[in-house]
Amino acid sequence: MKPLSFIFYAVVITTISVPTATNCRVVLLNKANLIEETCKQTPHQNLCIQYLSSDPRSADADIEGLALIMVNVIKTKANNALDKIHQLLQGSPEPGQKESLSSCAGRYKAILEADVAQAIAALQKGDPKFAEDGVNDAAVEATSCENSFSGKSPLTDENSATHDVAVTTGAIVRQLL
Repeated sequence: MKPLSFIFYAVVITTISVPTATNCRVVLLNKANLIEETCKQTPHQNLCIQYLSSDPRSADADIEGLALIMVNVIKTKANNALDKIHQLLQGSPEPGQKESLSSCAGRYKAILEADVAQAIAALQKGDPKFAEDGVNDAAVEATSCENSFSGKSPLTDENSATHDVAVTTGAIVRQLL
């Protein structure tokens, strides 16, 4: 009977002496490094880290959650571009820019109404490929807007920001495939 109680006692001691603090620390380190590790696999690592680190939801997010946060950044960038387009159209656009600005307005509306909505719905349904298609299309729309100007675009900063966030988001979504 003593050997059995000794074995039981040893098992209990072993179980109790397993350093749970170490296990917790590993989990916490992994959560803290998730943003960095995720962003290392994107074309704009610093931009990725900047946006994800500034959002408090990132602290508890998995990769899907980080992707959703970045889709919201695309939405913000697209809204900013659309606001600037409306301001430029209400002012006196340079000759030949009105048509390009109107075209860009349509492109940014498509980003907001179709691409962002598609990416969010797809991520929530667990369909990363469809989400990737949405964010990649947002990047294409921003580039197309930029290319619609013959000469200097008044939207270069907005188009570049939207494009870079979209391709970064696409790289995060690809990690879910």
